[in-house]
Amino acid sequence: MSEVPLASRGGGFLVDDLAPDQMFTPEQFSEEQRAIGRTAEAFVEREVLPRLKALLAGDHALTVRLLRQAGELGLLGADMPAEYGGGGLGKVASTLITEKVAREASFGISFGTQTGIGTLPIVFFGSDEQKARFLPDLASGRKVGAYALTEPDAGSDAQGGKTVAHLTPDGRFYRLNGVKQWITNAGFADLFVLYAKVNGEQMTAFLVERSTEGVTIGPEWQKMGLQGSSTCNVYLGDVLVPRENVLGEVGQGHRIAFNILNIGRWKLAAGCLGACKAVLRLCARYAGQRRQFGHPISRFPAIQQKLAQMAARTFALESVVYRTASLFDQALQRLERPAPGHAVEATAQAMGEYAVEASINKVFGSEALDFVVDEGVQLHGGYGYMREFDMERAYRDARINRIFEGTNEINRLLIPGTLLRRATRGELPLLDAIQRVQRELASPSLPAPEAGAAGTSPLAPEAAQLANLKRATLMVAGLGTQKYLQRAEEEQEFLLAVADLAILTYAWESALLRARQALQRLPAHEAGPAVDLARLFGAWAMDEAELTARRALAGMERGDTLQVQLSLLRRLFRSAPRNTVELGRAIGMRVVAAGEYTPFAADVAREQQT
Repeated sequence: MSEVPLASRGGGFLVDDLAPDQMFTPEQFSEEQRAIGRTAEAFVEREVLPRLKALLAGDHALTVRLLRQAGELGLLGADMPAEYGGGGLGKVASTLITEKVAREASFGISFGTQTGIGTLPIVFFGSDEQKARFLPDLASGRKVGAYALTEPDAGSDAQGGKTVAHLTPDGRFYRLNGVKQWITNAGFADLFVLYAKVNGEQMTAFLVERSTEGVTIGPEWQKMGLQGSSTCNVYLGDVLVPRENVLGEVGQGHRIAFNILNIGRWKLAAGCLGACKAVLRLCARYAGQRRQFGHPISRFPAIQQKLAQMAARTFALESVVYRTASLFDQALQRLERPAPGHAVEATAQAMGEYAVEASINKVFGSEALDFVVDEGVQLHGGYGYMREFDMERAYRDARINRIFEGTNEINRLLIPGTLLRRATRGELPLLDAIQRVQRELASPSLPAPEAGAAGTSPLAPEAAQLANLKRATLMVAGLGTQKYLQRAEEEQEFLLAVADLAILTYAWESALLRARQALQRLPAHEAGPAVDLARLFGAWAMDEAELTARRALAGMERGDTLQVQLSLLRRLFRSAPRNTVELGRAIGMRVVAAGEYTPFAADVAREQQT
């Protein structure tokens, strides 16, 4: 990774800074990417939404037909190589497709499973023969894929699964027995990427076809949300899977599973982004139409503030999602064709580079959406609680995102754990950065952060605050690792606090860099909306970070030592507060005027003209 700038390495955002032009943003979409996004949006508008009632009633035959239509439009194969019927468009384009299709959550999850975890294991870890056999049908929608990892006693502890595989005496097949639980698309999937332990010990990925004797699909689970999607158990009774259907290498299934989940987590965040935008559109238009006390409720500052906070979280999430998509694109482009026998290891290493960022996407995206839908119900009042209104369904559909692809608690624990492992392997100078911050905090006057290009920017104060947020994150991480040493992984409250600080840092840095980039490329009045969104999000992020850091310190220290550490922390969070009342009203009124989320009014106008 020596050729990759430190700030662009996995976890590097904590120890180094990016320049605005080094981060990919949605404003940098190519015309090809914009065109595929318009195609996806039109498909949802014309084909999916008019059939929503049937989809929600469980018409899975319709879901399959729609997936096939999406395949005909090239929407299913964006991530797949062109030689196997895909588009070879890269992660940014496939993320944009995911965002657009996620406007309808039930079909969106069926689509996302097909294009993501149900297909990508073959794309990245399959043999040439497996790719040629399965990918063309998956890209076209002639076959539907699913991902079977979870078991009744193996959810967060994925390696605790009890499904077993034994090689038959003739060496031609593996005999699989077990049960997989809550498998999306199971009701109509043709192919399962399924995990079992060879001889009860070696976790291995298999490609299991639905038509294989002994595969039984259970009834549909009745769920809180996503009622138009299929979720069933898959039962395996002496299922004979050809030896050539082993995906990757025997005993390497955990590496495939966990690294595919890295991509699945950030793709989940892209789906949350699409849902945030859909809810904001719903709320903005409702607020303009609903009248109380003789006025549209959009006239009331309390409503404007709600819309502003919803838009600010959405802006940060959008910045995070496309920043990460570009990072994955870069990592996979650097991946050379590995030597035989090293495919799983080399590919997993490339996909695992941004495991921290993937978990951040998952946690931040799902919780941003939860905030948006909750405020959306509140804004709708009693109507938001009624099944006849789309807002009620959006609220129920959103809740699962904090659970699947690894619960948010598990992902939070992964963030500091992965950072420390990267540091001990010499891949990230995290410990050096912690020691530097400790020296700075011990000095009588805290050194000012390097201003760089932000020194003369209207966002220079925010850039300085962000630098201090990074210091605070490193300060808390350093104190905890020194205090707990080898016991750190047992101190989950400490780990969760470090994770929250890292999440806030990555999200605000992404939003701030995007706003600074806008100031560089646009007249000030056109960049103004993005600047306001970044400022409003940053004000919330700094408040949240200070509370999180204070709680973490109180959990680690006592008495005078605690007071000393708190005084050091106050130095990092000492700054003049922004007028968030004014910011919120301005953003809220813009959202109402546009009738949707619009960080760049001029860009939206150009897009509509196109």
